[in-house]
Amino acid sequence: MAKTSDLDRVTAIVLRFMRAPILVLVAVYAIALIGMVLMPGRDAAGNPAHMSFFHAFYFLTYTATTTGFGELPHPFTDAQRVWAIICLYISVVAWLYAVASIIGLVRNPHFIQAVAERRFARGVRRIAEPFFIVCGFGDTGSLLTRGLDDAGRSAVVIDRDPERIKALALRDYRKTVPGLCADASAPSHLIAAGVKSPRCEAVVALTQDDEINVKIAVMARLLNPSVRVVCLSTSLLRGEYLETIGSVDKVNPFDTFAKWLSTALYAPLLHTLTDWLSGARGVTLHNPLCPPMGTWILCGYGRMGQRLRKSLRAHGVHTVIIDPDMEGAEDLPDEEKVLGYTNRETLRAAGIEQAAGVVAATDSDSDNLGIMLTARSLNRKVCIIVRQNHHENQLAFNAADADLIMQPSLVTARSILFLLLSPLIQPFLDYLRQHHATLLVDVIRELRETLADSPPYLWTTWITEAHAPAVAMLQAQGHVITVQDIMRDPLDRERRLACVPLALQQGGNTIMKPEYKKDLRPGDEILFCGTPHAQRVMDAALNNRYTLQYLVTGLQEPRGYLMRRLAHRRPQRDAVPLQR
Repeated sequence: MAKTSDLDRVTAIVLRFMRAPILVLVAVYAIALIGMVLMPGRDAAGNPAHMSFFHAFYFLTYTATTTGFGELPHPFTDAQRVWAIICLYISVVAWLYAVASIIGLVRNPHFIQAVAERRFARGVRRIAEPFFIVCGFGDTGSLLTRGLDDAGRSAVVIDRDPERIKALALRDYRKTVPGLCADASAPSHLIAAGVKSPRCEAVVALTQDDEINVKIAVMARLLNPSVRVVCLSTSLLRGEYLETIGSVDKVNPFDTFAKWLSTALYAPLLHTLTDWLSGARGVTLHNPLCPPMGTWILCGYGRMGQRLRKSLRAHGVHTVIIDPDMEGAEDLPDEEKVLGYTNRETLRAAGIEQAAGVVAATDSDSDNLGIMLTARSLNRKVCIIVRQNHHENQLAFNAADADLIMQPSLVTARSILFLLLSPLIQPFLDYLRQHHATLLVDVIRELRETLADSPPYLWTTWITEAHAPAVAMLQAQGHVITVQDIMRDPLDRERRLACVPLALQQGGNTIMKPEYKKDLRPGDEILFCGTPHAQRVMDAALNNRYTLQYLVTGLQEPRGYLMRRLAHRRPQRDAVPLQR
């Protein structure tokens, strides 16, 4: 239906703009054709003759291309030459009018948009694998699309800013990412993006307008009730409204970042593990951040500053706020707020000399970098955390002398990426945060020993007949298959693949850090962290009954007909392990 509608729209626009020029050309050539037929001429013998319709049409055709082949079928009379001159001038004027109309059509914004939508819808239909719809290609949407592409997943982008769509075309993605400059909240654009396609896994609303994000979530839910919807929302009221819709994953960037900063300050091991799992540049499991304890100065008391203070106060940290406009801080004690812009005087008034740390959390990157330089000049030992609002300023922040750079768009994109690709990772991290510090240390140690310096790679393995047919076959034969069995190396079953199981979803329950001898059941989901090579080897074993049977039993079953007949004549003890 979308294809027909797009084609009808393009055709309607073309006919609307080209109707008059086409009618003019038809009328001019019809009059010229009839005139050439009626004009008296003479044959080679001097007898009166008239051109046929075919000869007249042929003459007008080659003169329209400015190519001359002579006067056919006989030399023209003066009357025919006069009429030919009139036809040439009239047709030139008609063609100039038609060409000008074509140029106007090509430059018409409605025609450009209609062609772009048709090309976009055709590109989406060509995607033969599961894909995600990203609505909004700002910093967060750009980082999320890059993360999806790095993970080998396809994405479709809609954004209202034409410059962002032009930037999308210049990105060096490994997969083709169709982009459309349009309002993502319009149902027709969501349909063109493939929201009704069975291959559409999720719709992610990441525009800068909460109202538009909510509208996208509502439209996506109505157009495809089974599709997953992730909505970015900074408003508490709209967040409560999304709860009434149902099946919508809400992401508040301020709450997400406040939680991230709180983890960085008071659970440095977990913060390091989270950043390492998300592929943060320069993060290793060997050097976790260890921020100092004491008073922290928050420069900026907007929505993010308020959530940062709430998170810090929940851990019993004393904070001092610096902001020129203390809106929303009426209930704070006077000793906890300093009115004014952040400079040397206000930092000294906030106690920079004795402070443990400073958080530059304004919505201006230049102000945040200036705060960092001023704070560093007043206290060389203070821990400084700087907020980066725009990704294009990355080089300046890399050169800054900050202990930690907080980029809300990056933190939000990683959180959504976890939610889409590895839904079990967030419950696993929350479990480590709330309950088990000892388990956290053991997990970090095992990951460090297993992967060494290799970058982490997360994937989810489904124990279903579609994703693991070999497991289903062996379980139907009565074999008990454990987590350890699918982690064996086919080249040496006594050796484990370079991966660590983090979580197991079984029968509605989530088992964190499952034991290697844990039995697997149909429908289980297992979250692994390892290397891409380990995933490829594991997937191959899960789809090959002979390989998996060797991993489980240590015996290689004959595969060919002749070898199976010979095997039946041998005692069972003669079965030999797979040669290494």
